[in-house]
Amino acid sequence: MKPTVISADVLFEAFRATLRWEWVAGLGASERRFDELAVRAARSGADLVGYLNYIHPYRVQILGEREVAYLTNATAEDCSRRIARIVTLEPPVLILADSQVAPDALLSMCERAQIPMFSTEGSSAFVIDVLRAYLSKHFADRCTMHGVFMDILGLGVMITGESGLGKSELGLELISRGNGLVADDAVDLYRINQDTIEGRCPELLLNLLEVRGIGLLDIRCIFGETAVRRKKRLQLIVHLVRRETMERDYERIPYEPLTQDVLDVPVRKVVIQVVAGRNIAVLVEAAVRNTILQIRGVDTYKEFVERHRKAMSEAS
Repeated sequence: MKPTVISADVLFEAFRATLRWEWVAGLGASERRFDELAVRAARSGADLVGYLNYIHPYRVQILGEREVAYLTNATAEDCSRRIARIVTLEPPVLILADSQVAPDALLSMCERAQIPMFSTEGSSAFVIDVLRAYLSKHFADRCTMHGVFMDILGLGVMITGESGLGKSELGLELISRGNGLVADDAVDLYRINQDTIEGRCPELLLNLLEVRGIGLLDIRCIFGETAVRRKKRLQLIVHLVRRETMERDYERIPYEPLTQDVLDVPVRKVVIQVVAGRNIAVLVEAAVRNTILQIRGVDTYKEFVERHRKAMSEAS
């Protein structure tokens, strides 16, 4: 699920410092919100913010130099009709950019229709870029996943598995080897665009790692600022299993890369068997290095199959 609500007041406060804008009209409509159906149908922030356009209702309408000129450079009757049509779009907010001054008719319309209007000296293109990025994250599909999420050799890795297999202890060993912790136990995942999942730590668990027998560890205090990360893109899932599970459910050498769907985005997956005496941290780092090679186009298994095929053809 994803949130479908944000008010004009929240949007204004979020960028008061960045865009240095002023609330010039519609002050009584601080609770005006995006249309929920439009938010659910939106595939990205681009569907929710854009230049003034009469065929795209329910989105933040940006009025730059050209848009204001369109509303004012015509006969009085045409100008009045163009401004009145904006009400039919039901925008959650109107934003004046490029240091433009709102026509009196537009100000009056906003007051009558209770449509908030902000004014900023920033360029219209910059305002659109900032708001699209913000709204894409705010309205992103999200879920919570159980595991330890880490930055290992620059790759965002989620360590999952059955309870009692030592995921947190593995995370602690990986941190001691110079890798970074994003979140332990509960990881908030956000689909920030069509093929990218971003993982973050809930505020309640920030910098904390729970190890059986020791309790809660503040990783930032123990290992320093470089041992923690605020967020990371999810690129690999390392799933820990017991020996019987491995033998029953998985191939020893999978002929195709494993993936797992997270918020409808396929994520690479590696399965590692947990057995006493195995150095799981080394195996995880090896899996990460191999994944980095695959991302760069180097597939060791395919190369081996090609060598085997070539050897067989030469032998025959």
